[in-house]
Amino acid sequence: MKKAPIVSSSLRYNMIYVPSVIDNATGIRVNGKTIKSLVFTTDVAIIRNINANAVMAVYPFTPQPIITHALMMAAELPVFCGVGGGITTGMRAVNLALDAEFQGASGVVLNAPTSNEVLINVRKTIDIPIIITVGSENTDIDMRLDSGADIINISGGPRTIDIIKSIRKKYPDIPIIATGGPNDETIEATIDAGANAITYSPPTTAELFTPLMTKYRK
Repeated sequence: MKKAPIVSSSLRYNMIYVPSVIDNATGIRVNGKTIKSLVFTTDVAIIRNINANAVMAVYPFTPQPIITHALMMAAELPVFCGVGGGITTGMRAVNLALDAEFQGASGVVLNAPTSNEVLINVRKTIDIPIIITVGSENTDIDMRLDSGADIINISGGPRTIDIIKSIRKKYPDIPIIATGGPNDETIEATIDAGANAITYSPPTTAELFTPLMTKYRK
């Protein structure tokens, strides 16, 4: 197989590269763009310096439009924005989803506790894809799909691969994003189980700074 030529610059060579094993995934075609890797971060510096195909911008606080706006201004990649569904619910989640679409998000992400009623209302309001997070085999996938979910995002910790296999038995064709785990072997196993795309958690800024500061101190 021929390799793609690599073109970079003297100042942009120091990037974060997602594990190459993710290339083995089929990917998910979202409005014409194939997405195999999603970086799980809201750090705009990392977003600007990583080769992932897209951004999964979900964070453990109440979603705020100003955060979505900042991400959309900084990102060169498709962004899938978290809009709540757990603590932040009802019309607030619907309005956050509409704002994300207006700002240019490629899709929205709803948390696992999101009610089907909220999911239905978000589907009635926006035109971009809805990703619903699943953390258990007990989730009623039929209801999630019937309520308007387009993509399943599986985040089940050590149970992730088992959840993927369980869902794939009944739904061979639905798009699945999943967390890939800590190394190439766990990512490969997640893909083999049926994940179409993988979320990747990048190193922290502190971890990235360590070798650079070691060099500067010499």
